[in-house]
Amino acid sequence: MTPTNQDSNSSEKEEKQPQRSPAELTTFGIATSILAALVGLVLYNWVNDKDRPPILLVTPNTEIRQAQGQFYVPFEITNSGGETAESVQIIAELRVNGEVEETGEQNIDFLSGGEKQEGAFIFSRNPEEGELILRVASYKLP
Repeated sequence: MTPTNQDSNSSEKEEKQPQRSPAELTTFGIATSILAALVGLVLYNWVNDKDRPPILLVTPNTEIRQAQGQFYVPFEITNSGGETAESVQIIAELRVNGEVEETGEQNIDFLSGGEKQEGAFIFSRNPEEGELILRVASYKLP
C-alpha cells in the first residue's frame, strides 16, 4: 500500500518546525532568567526568615529638642527578626541620682520583620541631667 498524497503532506509539515528568530530566543532567555531569579529570591526569603522570632531594638536619638518647657527625646525601634510583632510596648525612664523621676510609655501597633518606626518621648525635666533608659517591655505575636 502506498501513502496517499495527503499522508505525505502531513508528514512533511510535522518534520518542518519553524525556526525561532534571534529576537524570540533572546526574549525567551530573558523571561526565563527573570522567572528563575524570582523563584530563587522567594525560596531564599522563605528559608532564611521563616521561623526567626521578632528581634526588637530601640535606640534613642542624641538630638534632644526643647520646646515650651518640655524635652522631646526621639527614638527609633527596629525589628530585625523574621516574624511580625504586635502591640510593642516601649518604656522610657529618666533617673536622676538613682531615682526614677519620670517615665513614659509608647505602644506600636504593628512592626513587621525588617521594619523601622520612629517616635518621641516627652519629659518635663531635661534628660541630660540624669540617666535615660529606653527599653522594649513587651510584644505579642499575631
